Amino acid sequence: MDEHLHTPVTPFPISPKSSVSELVTKMAGTSFQARNLAQGAEIWSQMLKDEVTIFFGLAGAMIPAGMRRVMVYLIENRLIDCLVATGANLFHDLHESLGRFHYQGNPRADDRELCKLGIDRIRDVYMSDDEFVEGEGYIAEFSSSLDQDRPYTTREYLFLLGKKLCAEGKAEGILTSAARANIPIYCPAIGDSALGIGMAGGRVKKQNKLLFDIVQDVIEITQIAVSAPATGVIYVGGGTPKNFIQQAEVTSYIFGKELEGHKYAVQITTDSPQWGGLSGCTFEEGKSWGKEAPSARMVTINSDATIALPIIVSALAETATKRRNLPTFVLDRELKVEN
Repeated sequence: MDEHLHTPVTPFPISPKSSVSELVTKMAGTSFQARNLAQGAEIWSQMLKDEVTIFFGLAGAMIPAGMRRVMVYLIENRLIDCLVATGANLFHDLHESLGRFHYQGNPRADDRELCKLGIDRIRDVYMSDDEFVEGEGYIAEFSSSLDQDRPYTTREYLFLLGKKLCAEGKAEGILTSAARANIPIYCPAIGDSALGIGMAGGRVKKQNKLLFDIVQDVIEITQIAVSAPATGVIYVGGGTPKNFIQQAEVTSYIFGKELEGHKYAVQITTDSPQWGGLSGCTFEEGKSWGKEAPSARMVTINSDATIALPIIVSALAETATKRRNLPTFVLDRELKVEN
């Protein structure tokens, strides 16, 4: 028999009492994206057993779509060590942490009518525009309370914002759980969001002149990568969060070190590679830059992340073992990392 014909596809067996982890294990015997999903769960599980610092890139409208508690679980249980997110996801997290909601809506609604009603739409999710503006005001007020005579990294800014929400918020979220757990959050495109709009509004009203040191963000995340025995990455979508994490390995030369690339890599995306965009960029392409290690264990799951992510995390919640050694962070004005 040909050497390629050695692992039969296993028809998926239905069991009325299967757990989520058992479901994912059965998917490993099938093909297409079911097998990729199972492989992603297995690679993530291996990261947790290894001496690895785990970076998580969060793009897309995941928080409005109901993924906030999934992210909180990842942070509280240290299934990730460092988060890089879009400003939009973090603003929507703040929105819910303040006790406000996103609402199920109709993707075929008349958007002209929604605009008249003060309702903003993200696919089949609605939110109150008045509440959105109130959130921007909250950001303006918070920003004005900070030292206006020095720049902030986005990591320090978001840590302080999380601490404020710990005291004033009504629900646990990404920012609050990360502040409690001393997990660094970076937002390299912070101006491209309602966070940036809120700060801009405050500046126009002469409430703040806050500035960010984005270059220091680059230095800090590279410090985290350089100090780690090895690194693993998990991406929901792509965009700025993905590239910001990817480049941490190749930027290591500024500290006089040459890292071999991320040891593990999992991506959940609906984008395709042939258009040349980063969100669909393959991990194989990343190897040409030295972003992924030559022998990296990696998989791309071509799926809606609102389906794949809760399944994978639920499976890990049932099976993942407690990590042996965790990187620890001191999130003061200057970042300190211990492994």
